[in-house]
Amino acid sequence: MAKSGSANAEALRIVVVNAAGTLSSEDTEADAAQKRRSATLRIGLLQAGYDIIASLPGDMFLIDRIRQLEPDMIIIDAESDARDVLEHLVIMSQQAPRPIVLFTDDEDPGHMRSALEAGVSAYVVAGLQSERIKPVLEVAMARFQVDQQIRNELAETRTRLAERKYIEKAKGFLMQHFSFSEEEAYQRLRKQAMEKNLRIGDLAKSILDAADLIG
Repeated sequence: MAKSGSANAEALRIVVVNAAGTLSSEDTEADAAQKRRSATLRIGLLQAGYDIIASLPGDMFLIDRIRQLEPDMIIIDAESDARDVLEHLVIMSQQAPRPIVLFTDDEDPGHMRSALEAGVSAYVVAGLQSERIKPVLEVAMARFQVDQQIRNELAETRTRLAERKYIEKAKGFLMQHFSFSEEEAYQRLRKQAMEKNLRIGDLAKSILDAADLIG
């Protein structure tokens, strides 16, 4: 499990993914620009005190390696559209959420929008300077934490709404089959839940499941 929610910025364990691809040996200008960006990124991370635990290619083994390393943050160093790498990382992050930061030369607004909608915490285009890296990562971490809080609150709200629906249906079942009043039915559910050390919503759902089974 990634420790991104509680780790201090300087203590972050970072994996850098090189999704730049392979350039032609004749394309010396692009090759030099790519190397400068990658070097600036690495220098900025080291100067800020971050722990680069691995630098990985964006290949078929990437997901397995990240699962093994369990980093706090993933940084993608991409020359252009890193759609394939992003898709794999976002799917993996659904089970183990962690911030993803993309440094790229790709200025396409569509690619930027798609990356942010997919869950990238920061999309940084060109003009990379080593002194900017730490504040960029701090903002990315803050955004990630806010997004996670919103997601957790939304999940809790959905759970409460589902539990309320189960409780109402279970009360109706008890009222119909045992002639309980609404209050009696609720108190019976509450008492049984306490005795069985269950959430009242879980007990209500089990009653409804049993009723469906019996018919």
